[in-house]
Amino acid sequence: MLKAEQPDLALAIPVAYRDAATSPHAALPKADWWRGFRSRELTRLVEEAQIGNLDIAAAIARVIQADAQARVAGAALVPAINFDAAASRTRPSQATGTRLGTTGGPVRNQFGTVFSASYELDFWGKNRATLRAAEETAVATRFEREVVALSSMAAVANAYFVVLAAQDRLRYAHDNIASANRILNVIKQRLEAGTASALDVAQQESVLYTERATVPTLEQVVRQSTAVLAVLVGRPPEFVRVRGGSMFNISIPRITPGLPTELLTRRPDIRAAEADLAGANANVEAARAAFFPTIELSAQGGWQASLVSWLARPEAAVWQIAAGLTQPVFDGARLQGQLDLQKGRQEELLQVYRKTIVQAFADVDSALVATRQLAIRERLQNEVVASSRRAFQIADQRLQEGTVDIITVLNTQQTLFQAQDTLTQVRLARLQATVGLFQALGGGWIAEPTQQQAARQ
Repeated sequence: MLKAEQPDLALAIPVAYRDAATSPHAALPKADWWRGFRSRELTRLVEEAQIGNLDIAAAIARVIQADAQARVAGAALVPAINFDAAASRTRPSQATGTRLGTTGGPVRNQFGTVFSASYELDFWGKNRATLRAAEETAVATRFEREVVALSSMAAVANAYFVVLAAQDRLRYAHDNIASANRILNVIKQRLEAGTASALDVAQQESVLYTERATVPTLEQVVRQSTAVLAVLVGRPPEFVRVRGGSMFNISIPRITPGLPTELLTRRPDIRAAEADLAGANANVEAARAAFFPTIELSAQGGWQASLVSWLARPEAAVWQIAAGLTQPVFDGARLQGQLDLQKGRQEELLQVYRKTIVQAFADVDSALVATRQLAIRERLQNEVVASSRRAFQIADQRLQEGTVDIITVLNTQQTLFQAQDTLTQVRLARLQATVGLFQALGGGWIAEPTQQQAARQ
């Protein structure tokens, strides 16, 4: 049997991630990684998506198709056996005799039953290679299904966090509107007392109306993100209710990515690319085997008689055995073109496989950087909000006492409003970066037994 040339898969694999924790096997992602956020509603939505997501259902259908195609390809490795039963009644034409009107021959009956079998000797391994290519395609579709499932679950989490962020921003907006409205009333009172100007009133009204203008946009984000969640769980938006809450009640799970070499067996897109490459290797082998002779064996056996009762007689038996050999001689370079095509496809999938690995490492590195830096930024932004709130409270108190100018009040409240809005955006980015890290690591990892870990190490 011929063997296809195996491509060179050599690729530099890093020993460790630059921004990874020092303990590579501590806090590895769990299989149900979404539970780490400690949100019952998020868990419910993700589990609904696992069942009802239409992209996942379509991916499962592609798996069924690939399995069926593998069975079709495997059929060439076993003999094809057919059974044929026929009955006929024939009367010759009466116009073919020497005299018109003569009988021209009697009416004849013919009955027969025949078994036939044919088999192609897979001497060069062409059919086995074709089967192996189909099987690898089926394997690839399974990993592609995992990619779709992981992407869908990550999309559910991200959309849910967008809903929470919009709700948090809405609460901030309503609180800010109440504060701005209260300050506006104080400024109007000072205007009546002659200690404020119409310009001060107009500036505060501008702050108030700006905050009010953000409410419709945020409500639109909540509705549209809920519609996105509805699509992801496979239901119309009218049947999906999202209670939501606050992003700041969501726990952020601690994750360590493990070793880079483990990523090669964890990421479903890498496994799919690997299976596609293995299928391409088998296709090259099949294309090379097509240059050699095809040997076919066939046999027929059965009974034929003019009466049904005679079919059981020994003299009614018929049989035939044949063998054939076909050697391509000239085909206009069709076979060579097929071989070059499969070699080109093999080279393409090799580079796709290599790029998928490099991209996987880059995804993990980017996600690690994002989660770490956004955690620092959120901590600093919390300090900004706290100091801005203190400044606004002091300015508000002094405004009540009449010992501060209006410009200071305007600046402190606008600084607080902007700091709060920035904090929600940073928190959203951090949550989504955590989801991105789970996705970059290939989703949840099933923990191995301790003995198996020790043996592998």
